[in-house]
Amino acid sequence: MVQVELSKIIIDEKRQDQIIVLKEKNGERHFPIVIGFLEASSIKMKIQGLEVPRPMTHDLLLSVIGHLDARLERLLIDKLVENTFHAKLEVRDAEGKIKLVDARPSDGVALAVRSGAPIFVDEEVLKKAAVHKN
Repeated sequence: MVQVELSKIIIDEKRQDQIIVLKEKNGERHFPIVIGFLEASSIKMKIQGLEVPRPMTHDLLLSVIGHLDARLERLLIDKLVENTFHAKLEVRDAEGKIKLVDARPSDGVALAVRSGAPIFVDEEVLKKAAVHKN
C-alpha cells in the first residue's frame, strides 16, 4: 500500500460528476477519481473549515463510529474494476480489532478528511490509475 493525500478538488456546478485528485505522499504519481457533486461538496466544505448547524451525513457517520468506541484507522483504495475504484474503511473497534467496511472512495475520503485518517492505495491500483510520473 502507498500512502496518498488529497491534492485537488475540481468542482463544476454545471456537471453531476466532480473530480478529486489523490497524490502519492512521498512521490510524484497522482490519479483522479470521479465522484458525485454532494460528496465533492462535503469534502470541500470540511477542508475550507465551513461549519454547519446540523451534522452532514459524513459527520454523522464519523460520530456514530466514535460513539461505538471505534475509530477510523485508514482508508484503503484496494481495487480498480472496470474504471471504478473500490475502497475499504479500516475501523478499529472498542476491543482493538480491525474491521474492514466496504465503501465508495468518495465517502472514504470525506471521512478521512474529517478524522485525519491516512489514505492508502494499492500499488497495482496506483500503477493502473496514475496519470503522471516525473
